[in-house]
Amino acid sequence: MSKEAIEVFRECIPLFQALSDPYRQDIILMLSEGEALTVNEITEKTSLSRPAISHHLKILRDNQLVQIEQKGTHRYYSLAIDSSLELLKKLIITVEHHC
Repeated sequence: MSKEAIEVFRECIPLFQALSDPYRQDIILMLSEGEALTVNEITEKTSLSRPAISHHLKILRDNQLVQIEQKGTHRYYSLAIDSSLELLKKLIITVEHHC
């Protein structure tokens, strides 16, 4: 495997880790329906506590999978997957060309 392919794989590790959790996958699928949701709205649709949802949202936000929009006193979360998709496309292209 080329050095470039290894570097791209390593660059993807945090994204893979963020996507590996079933609860985070559920949150992503919830947000993929198009409507921005608050932590409380997400909590109502899961079996997790509010602090647990906040923790998962932080991981998703740190990995640029969700974004926050502040409206008054509420914070609305929505998908922001463009940079992650570009990284995954880069990985696929690199693997196709170098492996």
